[in-house]
Amino acid sequence: MMHRPRLSLLRIIEMNIGFFGLQFSFGLQQANMGPIYGFLGADEATMPLLWLAGPMTGLIIQPIVGAMSDRTSTRLGRRTPYFLVGAVICSLALFAMPHSANLWMAAGLLWILDAGNNITMEPYRAYVADRLAPDQRAAGFLTQSAFTGLAQTLSYLAPSLLTAFIARDVLDANGIPAIVRIAFVIGAILSISTILWSVWRVPELPLAPAERAALAQKPLTLRATLAEIGAALSAMPRPMKQLALAMLCQWYAMFAYWQYITFAVARALYGTSDPASAAFRAATLTTQQAGAFYNFIAFVGALALIPLVRRFGARSVHAACLAASGAAMLLIPGVTTIPALFALMLGIGLGWAGMMGNTYVMLADCIPPERNGIYMGIFNLFIVVPMLIQTLTMPLIYAPLLGGDPRHVLMLGGGLMLVGALATLAVDAGHRHPRSEGLATG
Repeated sequence: MMHRPRLSLLRIIEMNIGFFGLQFSFGLQQANMGPIYGFLGADEATMPLLWLAGPMTGLIIQPIVGAMSDRTSTRLGRRTPYFLVGAVICSLALFAMPHSANLWMAAGLLWILDAGNNITMEPYRAYVADRLAPDQRAAGFLTQSAFTGLAQTLSYLAPSLLTAFIARDVLDANGIPAIVRIAFVIGAILSISTILWSVWRVPELPLAPAERAALAQKPLTLRATLAEIGAALSAMPRPMKQLALAMLCQWYAMFAYWQYITFAVARALYGTSDPASAAFRAATLTTQQAGAFYNFIAFVGALALIPLVRRFGARSVHAACLAASGAAMLLIPGVTTIPALFALMLGIGLGWAGMMGNTYVMLADCIPPERNGIYMGIFNLFIVVPMLIQTLTMPLIYAPLLGGDPRHVLMLGGGLMLVGALATLAVDAGHRHPRSEGLATG
């Protein structure tokens, strides 16, 4: 494997600027799609079905794009063409989303938006693993996590900040607030501009002659790509398999949290379940502000985790992060004041920082570098399959087991986070001393 030059902290930051734009887009989804669906008349119990776009596009696109990027060789690099195509698709969908005239238009645009995000996402993670020496990967992935927190802080806050210029009750003909529409325009601009900055400032390393020769023997066809995915699945390193249970628990919980937190806060703090009410709009802004706060905690926390991961290893630190998030989810349904809600966001933020950084440190510790793209793509299955399970099971259990109350959804999520923390401790990766270049096989 070719020598990777060490990068300064500034260069590590610049290579992850594009992740800021990508995660601003995700933050807009998390903060606004539930309310947008509510404004357009969605039913609470079946709302998870409208969120199928994320897990389904991730399930289909990311493993294929990850495998293709391993086999791609262009003047721009292996990963960069996928960044650029995905960013353009994402920007166009963000411009259109708040103009949705009905529920199905919004759901359809979410499919396009998530397709663009997923085309960009895993090649971006592979790019970080490609570009950094093993002992710099913790800094790389946790800086990426920090940008996730910062981007989502600002995306959650954007509608609230815009109320300084536009009243929150100014609505379009479909009931969508003007502040939401402007926030999505800002996201569209950031999505493409930040990706361009990163690939300009920190281009991919050129492939060695031997690597180019090896790629020339691998056809970039769908059949060859699917065969490569099958081969990688059969050779999956054992620590990667061990991560599956922890990922199932944490992503089921987090997906449920995003879908129902606004509705839970509306009931707990504002005493309403009516999306058309002024109280619900107030609850939406409170939830967005709380979301901005937990993402700010994730931003600061991810940077603080870098020395902790170096000292204690990603596995132990991640288990602690999940435990903090689980405790917070269990306590949110009982809050009676806004300050109490914000205090619990400390736990949510630490958990989110760990999910977006530590798990990738653990993954990069156990996969062979020549398959960074495909294994980063396959690893996304550990995220989207839990989301699919949550999407399909929540309508079945929402009324009979959870009493039709979104606060009970959060309590279920809290319990799953705690199980995920225990499962993390059983994974043979993310130790205090990282492996030099991953494991060869499982």
